[in-house]
Amino acid sequence: MAWVIIVIAGLFEVAMAYSLKMSNGFSVLLPSAGFLVFAFLSFALLAMGLGSLEIGTAYAVWTGIGAVGTATLGMLVLGDDVSFLKIASILLIVAGIVGLNLAGGGH
Repeated sequence: MAWVIIVIAGLFEVAMAYSLKMSNGFSVLLPSAGFLVFAFLSFALLAMGLGSLEIGTAYAVWTGIGAVGTATLGMLVLGDDVSFLKIASILLIVAGIVGLNLAGGGH
């Protein structure tokens, strides 16, 4: 169950980053409020998940979901540039997360 919580926390991190982008420097109210809510939920769930998981692996998964999810969202929705190097780098992040989990980072 802790891994499910970490994954959900990572998805909230993606929502947090998207809201931050849409807030236009905190000048737009709804995305600014969304940023605060998503940040709180992401960190709260991360804290819950850390109760039974190794911090290094759980944090890497959380940040990895955030990084991969945000980069992918940027390319698919926000018009960020897409390149082979970006996609390869995203795959390397995923490989690193998988490697940490295979190394025995959770219970």
